[in-house]
Amino acid sequence: MTPRLPAGCVIAVLGAESTGKTELARALAARLQARDIGASLVGEYLREWCDREGRTPRPDEQAGIAEEQTHRIAVAAAGGIAVADTTALMTAVYSDLLFDDTSLYDAALAAQRRCSITLLTALDLPWVADGLQRDGPHVREPVDALVRAALARGGVPYTVVHGSGPERLANAWNAINSIADCAEQTGAAGRKGTESQAWNWPCDKCSDPGCEHRLFTDLLAGRTG
Repeated sequence: MTPRLPAGCVIAVLGAESTGKTELARALAARLQARDIGASLVGEYLREWCDREGRTPRPDEQAGIAEEQTHRIAVAAAGGIAVADTTALMTAVYSDLLFDDTSLYDAALAAQRRCSITLLTALDLPWVADGLQRDGPHVREPVDALVRAALARGGVPYTVVHGSGPERLANAWNAINSIADCAEQTGAAGRKGTESQAWNWPCDKCSDPGCEHRLFTDLLAGRTG
């Protein structure tokens, strides 16, 4: 199936380090483009920043990185569908975890609420260092917990994506189709001003790992991409 996505739709991919965010975001953007949907990939600005500066950011540099990530997503969404490889919320989470700074959450959550679909990558992939990690694999669970807590606190619906390789892409694709179908049926896909309506996954227990895995396994068995 091909999802019916409104212009300006943002599909945000969040997750702890080494959970396949970038690979999934690229694959989703490529699949949308292959189906003649005007989609663009918004890369992780932090990665670009670290490559340019040759280091990780100081606490006082975090806000600027978060703002630039949000700006780039907005620019991409103005031209069609944006698939974001991370959002400002991840910067806020790491500011909280590493620097005990919670000041970035409000703006980050406001931006996250403007995303139509939020996908959270599960912790089921093996740790692979890529040279930009701020710490080792032991931080993945605390980061995941902080992301979930922030999304819940901000009232942002999200879907957790499990699996590896083609299975992970299929699970994400199925979730996007289901969310889009539900939004179309209920009329929730409309936009007001510059704010897009966030679409909710039809399960009120999506933060429970057992429920998450069962949902996606059932979807994969019953639906083809």
